[in-house]
Amino acid sequence: MIEEVFPSSIWQIALESVCVIDDGETMLVEGLRVAPEERGKGVAGVLLRFCSELVKSKYPDVKVSRLTRDDQAEDLKLRLSDITLHDSIYPSLSTSSSSPPPVRLDHESIHQLYLRSDLMKGLLPNATVIQDWQPFKLLPSNFTILLKKDIDWMVNDVSSPTVASLCTFPFKVIGIGNRYYLNIDMYGKDLNLVKQQFLSHLECHTATLKGHVMCQMFLDPALWKPMADFCHSALNVELVKEYTEQCVVESDAV
Repeated sequence: MIEEVFPSSIWQIALESVCVIDDGETMLVEGLRVAPEERGKGVAGVLLRFCSELVKSKYPDVKVSRLTRDDQAEDLKLRLSDITLHDSIYPSLSTSSSSPPPVRLDHESIHQLYLRSDLMKGLLPNATVIQDWQPFKLLPSNFTILLKKDIDWMVNDVSSPTVASLCTFPFKVIGIGNRYYLNIDMYGKDLNLVKQQFLSHLECHTATLKGHVMCQMFLDPALWKPMADFCHSALNVELVKEYTEQCVVESDAV
């Protein structure tokens, strides 16, 4: 964090957080923010260099700096209509699928699928779990970090998964009344299975909420429009912002 200190006040100019992953070889950069009036002055570069030098001094084995960004993007960010819709809409949709219900994974099943077998490698982009903008390679040390988070892990079939998803537990948006935020990372190309897991996450995490939910969902580009159409027609929700796919960017840590 960079701050300017004046006699009677403190002005926050920029902030950034980092964590070390991939068995101590990668610095994961997240949350880089610069105050609007300070942008274009090189502040972000100064902060990045400072954090890189600090991390290298404490973790000399770090070789790579990695971050995820949108690139004019078009991921799906939806505002779900009032949660009172839950009782009237979800049951009819969730029972219409002929597929078996999705499977929620416990920690042992997650280790089995993601670390002890190759079943997930073909489903994940570059064999990487991207959870809420954070990219993690399939390493035990990374899953130690992931499994400490409040995340709902789901697949359509534990023996031969073709669609998998990770959903954050909802958290309240501070200062905007009764509004909650939900992030879903979806892997796979089967539209019906994606719909099924999406609805299952909503049923699980919005049943007891009162208010509105902002849901941001990342999925295969071929499914952007079909899922947007489905959410608009079936759930009567509003698409509030469009992005493109997430881009994982790496550079040498110097």
